[in-house]
Amino acid sequence: MKKFYNEYFMKQKMMHPVIFFLAILALLGTYNFGLKVLCLLAVNLAVALLVEYISNKKLYGRAKISEAVIVTAMLYTLTLPVSLPYWMSIVGIAFAVFFGKMIFGGFGRNPFNPALVGRIFVYINFPQPMTIYWNQAASGFPGGFGRYITEQMDSVTNSTPLLALKLGKEVPSYTSMVLGNYPGVIGESFTIVILIAAIYLIYKNIASWRIMLGCLAGFTGLSLIFNVLGVSSVPNPIDGLLAGGFLFGTVFMATDPVSASKTDIGKIIYGIIIGVVTVIIRGFALFAGGTMFAVLMGNTFAPIIDHIINALKAKKKASQSKELSKEAI
Repeated sequence: MKKFYNEYFMKQKMMHPVIFFLAILALLGTYNFGLKVLCLLAVNLAVALLVEYISNKKLYGRAKISEAVIVTAMLYTLTLPVSLPYWMSIVGIAFAVFFGKMIFGGFGRNPFNPALVGRIFVYINFPQPMTIYWNQAASGFPGGFGRYITEQMDSVTNSTPLLALKLGKEVPSYTSMVLGNYPGVIGESFTIVILIAAIYLIYKNIASWRIMLGCLAGFTGLSLIFNVLGVSSVPNPIDGLLAGGFLFGTVFMATDPVSASKTDIGKIIYGIIIGVVTVIIRGFALFAGGTMFAVLMGNTFAPIIDHIINALKAKKKASQSKELSKEAI
């Protein structure tokens, strides 16, 4: 097995802690929603690996698969509702890997986060399964590990916390939202695990604290401004942070080193854009969420931000060199 892995996979040690935390979230999602979570994950992993292998082989003459595609498949799966049909999930992950990554040249060349490319593709083309059909979260022992899938909830009388906030309904307690035991997508709700992952990834210099800080600053800052102005469609920052996938997107998707800004100042600006756009979409658009669109918008502006910052630095350096030359004369 080890020989096979070494022959076909490109080792990327920075991905291993990310895979570890995503695996924990997948197991917690299984407890919440049933064994179908693991089945969806297995199918998505198989399709992602196959698409990348064939694309590398046919398009670029490479026989190696990047470990990053494992992260892509896991991230994509964790952003899905457990009730999504397998064929829709397969279409989404195939689109994510090929059109979100391989068509641009493969690993290290994708301008957008591939998992979000696939997620938005499914969201736009199959809106009902992605926004209406939710399942109840299990409780007690063994939870979802004792069944294939949990009961489907009545979306008319019940809703996810994020949708409840948008509709002005009662939301779960902070304890429930921190622990993640409520209806929603598979892995975005387990706040405590996501925060632990953020601390560890920052400590190991795997994820950028500047990006995370920028996201939080943009999100909380604009939320507070709208709260002071009395805009009822924008919840207070704490509810907004705990409900939905903003923290998940901030820690695992916005910090993707390939599609994010590379300069230190650019990372903060990039994060602020993501936080601000999330609040605007959640508060004023038809979508209950907004993080996925916000991160892709941040990806769009990341190279522009870096270009401007590098140009300003070069201009400043040239000006300083000119001043030094004058002083020398």
